This record gives sequence, C-alpha cells and structure tokens, in this order.
Amino acid sequence: MVKNGEIKIATVMSVTLSTDHRAVDGALGAELLVAFKRLIENPMSMLV
Repeated sequence: MVKNGEIKIATVMSVTLSTDHRAVDGALGAELLVAFKRLIENPMSMLV
C-alpha cells in the first residue's frame, strides 16, 4: 500500500454488499457499509 509516497505493508479487508435494488435502496446499503466500517475500525465502540 502507498502512504505518503512510500510503500508500506498494510492489512486490508475487502467488503462487498449485494442487495436486490427493488427491496433496498443503494443509499441505505451505503449507510450500512459506513456503519460497518466504523465498527470494524473501532471495535471497542461495540462495547460501550
């Protein structure tokens, strides 16, 4: 991964959300992924 112009080793996780757009709006799916990202990046927030 490149950070500040330097190559660094990083742990990366890819997440994909697949939904039926007749049932779930894309904006709602995006909100879910934002919340998921926030929880994964700060797992202690799940305990508070």
